[in-house]
Amino acid sequence: MQTTRALLPEPARRFAAWCVVLLLAAGVFAIGIWLCVVFQTAVTPVLLAILGTALLGPLYRRLLRMKVRKALAAALTVVAVVTVVGGATYIVVLALIETGDQIVASLRQAATDIAKHLGAAGTSLDDLAKNAKSLLEKFGGTAASGVINGLSVVGEMLATAVLALLLIFFFLKDSDRAAGALRSLAPRATGDLMEAMARRAFEAVEGFMRGTTFVAFVDAVLIGIGLLVLDVPGAVGLAALVFVTAYIPYLGAFLSGAVAVLVALADRGFVIALWVLGIVLAVQVLEGNVLQPIVQSKTVQMHPAAVMLAITAGASVAGILGMLLAVPLTAAATGVLGELRSRYGAPRETPGETG
Repeated sequence: MQTTRALLPEPARRFAAWCVVLLLAAGVFAIGIWLCVVFQTAVTPVLLAILGTALLGPLYRRLLRMKVRKALAAALTVVAVVTVVGGATYIVVLALIETGDQIVASLRQAATDIAKHLGAAGTSLDDLAKNAKSLLEKFGGTAASGVINGLSVVGEMLATAVLALLLIFFFLKDSDRAAGALRSLAPRATGDLMEAMARRAFEAVEGFMRGTTFVAFVDAVLIGIGLLVLDVPGAVGLAALVFVTAYIPYLGAFLSGAVAVLVALADRGFVIALWVLGIVLAVQVLEGNVLQPIVQSKTVQMHPAAVMLAITAGASVAGILGMLLAVPLTAAATGVLGELRSRYGAPRETPGETG
């Protein structure tokens, strides 16, 4: 009997099969991103609510252990987050308003000083500053003539915040039904797998949100104390900026640290600027070698390169909001991949097992 010869060798067929799988996965992922962008008004509150639920889960569970009813516990948790976030936002905005002009003036002076020291290259910085000023003036005129558009943006943000708070309430109150709902949507044979992946993803997001919030608070307090001791202008506003930008890993710390150093350079001189740089670097070393390993030791660990790529992709898709959401979503995806690897990955052979 004559055997038919395969058109391609076995390695080539395997490579082609993997290419098909990767193309299909990339297509599904691209369609998912496109749908999220198209339905951004509905998707954004859901994602924010998931992050809020992950952050507030411990408080809700503590209230349940105190024999508080589910609906009341969820309502009290939402009231707590409104109080805390509203108060923190008020403090941050007030600090930035009070010291914003001083910080901007210091940055402008720092740019001028740097331009003087750079000589010919500094003329480009001067041109950049002048162009930025003209652009800001044009932007201000456009904004003044388009107050209605600004009000619509504010209204949309408020509607998103209210919807996210309502979703947080329902997510907390009905969290015990989440597993059953997921099982009802998944095929019967994959119910356990879907539940396990969802739990791993949520645990990763929960760990990221709680850990990042704690680390951001510590960073802001330590850097703020250092700036106050060095008598850097706008220290409270700069500390608030450190806290807010800490939710964008690596890039946020670089931006807030650079602003603090430039403000110190403009108002306090080169030596104080070096001290501020030393404080920022010391806090970052403390964060990277002590705080992050301790706080997030039980969560999904992500490589810095993966974090930076996720931030870049998020910024290209949804701007600042994408930068904020990129890392927790990547953490969730990493948790799902970890669950799949633990279930279907090839077991590692120990030296004693080889015959």
